Amino acid sequence: MAQVINTNSLSLLTQNNLNKSQSALGTAIERLSSGLRINSAKDDAAGQAIANRFTANIKGLTQASRNANDGISIAQTTEGALNEINNNLQRVRELAVQSANGTNSQSDLDSIQAEITQRLNEIDRVSG
Repeated sequence: MAQVINTNSLSLLTQNNLNKSQSALGTAIERLSSGLRINSAKDDAAGQAIANRFTANIKGLTQASRNANDGISIAQTTEGALNEINNNLQRVRELAVQSANGTNSQSDLDSIQAEITQRLNEIDRVSG
């Protein structure tokens, strides 16, 4: 019993071209849906390496910007605390000058001393 194998080379060529076209269509759809020219290293290995380096640089610069903003916030907080300490020290000076007046009674001096103590405690709290 003899078997005959027929090969339709035109059909095989057409099927091969169809597979290539479908692969190219899949790549085009992937690029369109992602909006990226390079979706993986197989698309453009050198371009992918450059893109990865740029991405790393951007992330590093973004973090540096965040760090700078954190530093600015700390400086602003410190400035506010120093202003509060300065205000308290000015008031302590005013109270010291007021207490030097010879017309104050002992009750007045006790009240002045109580406020000075309160202001000094506030300075300790703010600076701590």
